[in-house]
Amino acid sequence: MAITAQMVKELRAKTGAGMLDCKKALTETNGNMEEAIDFLRKKGMASAAKKADRIAAEGTAYILSEGNEAVILEVNAETDFVAKNENFQELVKELAQHLLANKPSSLEEALEQKMSGGETVTEYINSAIAKIGEKITLRRFEVKTKTDNGVFGEYLHMGGRIGVLTVLEGTTDADVAKDVAMHVAAIKPKYISRDQVPAEETERERQVLTEQALNEGKPEKIVEKMVEGRLGKFFEEICLLDQSFVKNPDEKVGKFVSSNGAKVVDFVRYEVGEGLEKRQENFAEEVMNQAKK
Repeated sequence: MAITAQMVKELRAKTGAGMLDCKKALTETNGNMEEAIDFLRKKGMASAAKKADRIAAEGTAYILSEGNEAVILEVNAETDFVAKNENFQELVKELAQHLLANKPSSLEEALEQKMSGGETVTEYINSAIAKIGEKITLRRFEVKTKTDNGVFGEYLHMGGRIGVLTVLEGTTDADVAKDVAMHVAAIKPKYISRDQVPAEETERERQVLTEQALNEGKPEKIVEKMVEGRLGKFFEEICLLDQSFVKNPDEKVGKFVSSNGAKVVDFVRYEVGEGLEKRQENFAEEVMNQAKK
């Protein structure tokens, strides 16, 4: 029986397996769709669609820079074991190369773009799912640029559990930029400087601190000064330049950067799985399920 492109497409939609695998399965089963699905299942290839509702909160962050452009991305898998798999790592690198070359404006656009092999990013990831055997997702990415008088700071902590990309201008010293990236990884600032903090966030903190001071029985005439002092501590917690430098706590990050003739213009910090539901392992339940098989 002749195997048509429509048949391959239909089988691919049902199983999430790669195009070549689907064609081979249909050829082996003389075009029988149900038998082809079973063929792929037996080979462990009909996996992407089945795994769509699983939790993928492990994975890795990765950074790739070329010239004045750099990309940081997070790719998730279900287990840390797979995140260290050579095939998974290769997938991450190829996705980084694609994102840096094509610079999609959103995740949705990225997933629909075609890679060098002709398949879309979504299809490429689904093919990897069939091979690797776990749900895999491209969760997020950002592409950053610098000038010829700037430098990227790239830092991956614990093999990619945390990834930080900093952009400094006024220096080409990669060590300075990397030191700032390491600080961001450790201390987790939200903003570069105080002027980036939204007014409503500052005002909300001011109100909380005012109520705290009044509840402590402080006289109203000195509460305002106390609140402003405590706001300074608040900014030190969330603003990069106000923080004590992790490599030298006696020096502020802002002073460290300026003493090297530089200015921090941007940073991105990804911590793998942050904000995602983590899979809860139940060893006893796992043993019981195995015993029933």
